[in-house]
Amino acid sequence: MADSRDDLAESLQNLFTSVSSMVKSELQGTNNHLDLLEKMNQRVASEYDDMGDVAAGLRVFAEQMKSKSGGLDEFVGQMDAIEKQVSEFEAVISVLDRYVSVLESKIRAEYRHPHHHRRSNDSVGTD
Repeated sequence: MADSRDDLAESLQNLFTSVSSMVKSELQGTNNHLDLLEKMNQRVASEYDDMGDVAAGLRVFAEQMKSKSGGLDEFVGQMDAIEKQVSEFEAVISVLDRYVSVLESKIRAEYRHPHHHRRSNDSVGTD
């Protein structure tokens, strides 16, 4: 009887150790995802800053050129093209921003519910 209790206690200890290791691994995986997301956000933020500086500089340059060109319609046309490119550039930045937001949402959802897909499998096994 005592041997069976010792075996049961050892089995339970092994079970708890395994569950603990599994949870620790899951949490480490989530932390790794969050670290990656943070690095991606820092990289994108840095690129956005650079892109914003370039776009602002191009706008200022376009405005200065328009004011200096006077009757030179050719240069005004070039400035309009630059402004159009800046607007398109800003649209691309907006798309990238939305994409990063979607990635953030997915990572947050995974962080909040890391076992969601396992719960449904677990409930089938407990019936």
